[in-house]
Amino acid sequence: MTQKSIVNHDCACPENPLVPTPCLIDRITDETPDVKTFRLKTPEGGKPFAPLPGQLAMISVPGVGEAMFSITAQGEDWIESSVKRVGELTDTMHELAEGDLVLIRGPYGNHFPIDGLKGKNLLFVGGGIGLAPLRSFIRYALEHKKDYGKIDILYGSRTSGDLVFKEDLFENWPKETSVHVTIDVPEDGWDGHVGFVPAYLEEKRFSPENCACIVCGPPIMIRLSLESLAKLGFQAPDIITTMEMRMKCGIGKCGRCNIGSKYVCLDGPVFTMAELDELPPDR
Repeated sequence: MTQKSIVNHDCACPENPLVPTPCLIDRITDETPDVKTFRLKTPEGGKPFAPLPGQLAMISVPGVGEAMFSITAQGEDWIESSVKRVGELTDTMHELAEGDLVLIRGPYGNHFPIDGLKGKNLLFVGGGIGLAPLRSFIRYALEHKKDYGKIDILYGSRTSGDLVFKEDLFENWPKETSVHVTIDVPEDGWDGHVGFVPAYLEEKRFSPENCACIVCGPPIMIRLSLESLAKLGFQAPDIITTMEMRMKCGIGKCGRCNIGSKYVCLDGPVFTMAELDELPPDR
C-alpha cells in the first residue's frame, strides 16, 4: 500500500506524515474543568504541518500513548487541539505544562468542503466539545467571508461552565456573524437562552435555502438535530458532519472505523448525511 493510499490529505505536509514531529506546548488554555486547548509549535518555532479545516492530528505522549484529535485552529507558526479529559492519555495531557514536549503527526483525513460550499449560507451546529472540529471551519469561513453567504453559529452545552471557546463565542465571532448560545437548564447568573440545541434550532427557524449545515456534537444531539433540520426542510446532501471519534490508527489498518465499504480515516471523517445514508444502518 502506497503512502498516498493510506494518508488522505491534499495540503502541505511533511515528506512522511507517518513520522511524528516533536512539538513544544506553547500555550495552554483552560476551556472548562475538563477541556484544555494546547497550542503547539516545533522547537524551531514553526507548525508541524498546514492542515485544512476538519483534518486531524495524532498526538502522543511518549511512554503513555497516542490518540487522534481534531485541529481546532492554526496560525502562521502554530496549530491548536482541544483535549477533553476522558482517560489515561488525556489525563496525562492535562497534567502537562507549557514548554513540555509531545509528538505529533498528520494531517489525517479529508476536510470540510470549503470550495464546494462557496456561495452558500453556512449554519454551524455544535454541542459540547463538538465545537472543536467546527471551529477550524468557522475561523476559515470568517477569514474568507467574501466566499460565503450568511454565517450562523448555534452552540449549546449542559451548563455555562461547559461552554468551550468562550472568547470566540462572546467576543470575537459576534463582531463578524450571528452567534446563538444555549445551555440545557437554567442557572443563576445566566441570562442567555435555555434549552436543548435541537429545540433551539427549530425555534430559530433557519432557512434551508442555499444553506449548508455543519453539525458536530454528542450522538444524541446530532440525531435529534437531524430530525429538527428535516422539519425545517434541510436535505441530506446539505447536512455535513464529522466522525473522527471512530478513528484510531488513522491509516486504515486497525479496522476500528470500518463502516460497510468505508473507512472513516480514509474516506472521512467528514461526510454528508447523504453519504452516511448509503452506509449500513449499524453506524
